[in-house]
Amino acid sequence: MTRNLLYIVLCIFVLSLASCGSKRSQAFYDQPSRVLSADFNGTYVIRTQVRSKDAVTAFYDAQRKVVKEIIFDGIQAGNNGVSDLKPLCLDKNAQEKYEDYWNAFFSDGGPWKQFTNYSKRRVVTTRYERDGRQMVETGTVTVDRAGIKKKLQEDGIIPKEGRY
Repeated sequence: MTRNLLYIVLCIFVLSLASCGSKRSQAFYDQPSRVLSADFNGTYVIRTQVRSKDAVTAFYDAQRKVVKEIIFDGIQAGNNGVSDLKPLCLDKNAQEKYEDYWNAFFSDGGPWKQFTNYSKRRVVTTRYERDGRQMVETGTVTVDRAGIKKKLQEDGIIPKEGRY
């Protein structure tokens, strides 16, 4: 009886150790947005990643994310000789100071959408969870950075040229 109990306890111990494997971190899949190419008219092709349940929502979110990064964070250059994009809004408190403006700007039908282009889109899906409920979508977005800058200058959010 004690021998059977010892085997059962040993089996439970071994099985509990086997199930303690490390889980893959979701941060492993996060990569920063990168500038792939630039045109002379102020448009940039940028590759970014977002998490979503379907490809349509993911690409919509990828466009919005790229516009936000261009305005507030800046974007790193890729490996093809294009330089980094510095943020358009250098004021650190601009998100809080102009909160109503940003809410209207980034709403579903807001003006941010007119600065992104659907012509060069590509979505590659990688499932990283075992149940497959969420995906990492890598999207390529074309953005008119010069148009965004002009719009923000006209609305008084960033200063006109020569005031920086």
